[in-house]
Amino acid sequence: MQNMDFDNEDHSSKLLRAQTHIFNQAFSFINSMSLKCAIDLCIPDVIHKYGQPMPLSQLVASLPIHPSKTCFISRLMQILIHSGFFSQHNVTDNEQEVSYVLTDASRLLLKDHPFCMTSLPQAILDPILVNPWFQFSTWFTNDDPTPFHTQYGMTFWDYASREPKLNHLFNDAMTNDTRLISSVVIEKCKEVLEGLESLVDVGGGTGTMAKAIVKSFPHLKCTVFDLPHVVQGLQGTENIEYVAGDMFEAIPSADSIMLKTIMHDWNDEECLKILKRCKEAIANKDKGKVIIIDVVMGNVKGDNKLDQPKLYYDMEMMVMVSGKERNERDWAKLFFSAGFNNYKITPVLGFKSLIEVYP
Repeated sequence: MQNMDFDNEDHSSKLLRAQTHIFNQAFSFINSMSLKCAIDLCIPDVIHKYGQPMPLSQLVASLPIHPSKTCFISRLMQILIHSGFFSQHNVTDNEQEVSYVLTDASRLLLKDHPFCMTSLPQAILDPILVNPWFQFSTWFTNDDPTPFHTQYGMTFWDYASREPKLNHLFNDAMTNDTRLISSVVIEKCKEVLEGLESLVDVGGGTGTMAKAIVKSFPHLKCTVFDLPHVVQGLQGTENIEYVAGDMFEAIPSADSIMLKTIMHDWNDEECLKILKRCKEAIANKDKGKVIIIDVVMGNVKGDNKLDQPKLYYDMEMMVMVSGKERNERDWAKLFFSAGFNNYKITPVLGFKSLIEVYP
């Protein structure tokens, strides 16, 4: 009889654990939307400006909220503490209320932080990019190229060229990401750029990466190459030139070609075309190379914190565009199919890697 009770208890705990797991997954969007709310209300900036642990009453008084909503801020802060965006300052006997301080993550959400990341969650969580997820299961039953296409009847890129809001959100998010990544590349991977005289940043947007590179390598001539609606009206400098064009047709000639988070937007056939255009564009085959900054799936063993954003990125590529994230075997197959001789992967950019591909 005892054994039976034990079995039942074990069965019950398994059921409850499974139920909890379902609840956690179903409600996980609440983390994202609470983060978006904190950014919209400028909570990180308000706490930062206060200059010391900020009591709840001070925080409430400093936020642009309706008096009827003051009692809800402590509950919003509770989940933001749980998800690692703020820390709770311990309440002592003299202090009657809780105070809040920033964490490393919320510091990256400060408007005046040199690597401010607020545009990324704002873009990802905008209804334009959230709505296609409601078409995800429908998309599996039709022949549309992406759920984004099912939602809007056109590709992501066509929509961005017609809809200034999406174009602005996307460019802002990419600029934020590039600003942070470029500083790490220059700090940790300087040798990758040493000895090069010219570089084309393919899909380089408004030139964030190029500006960071020429600041550290003033002798390097950078060409920012992107679609006409992206580079239209942008002014070049002595070292930076903006060129409009289509990477599937031809890429300007240079020692090195950079592809920062470009390849994951496209399927294998399209990536092969891009790589072939890159190979044609490399002026000096002896010292030239393609520099890719992108995800390599499964290249850091057992680090769940790095695995998760890679998987999220892969799903986002499936829903928004026709791309995907690739493991080393996938990358190697593309490089050799495009006629390159060798490559080197350096996993130094968080969940992304720096890949050098040699002609």
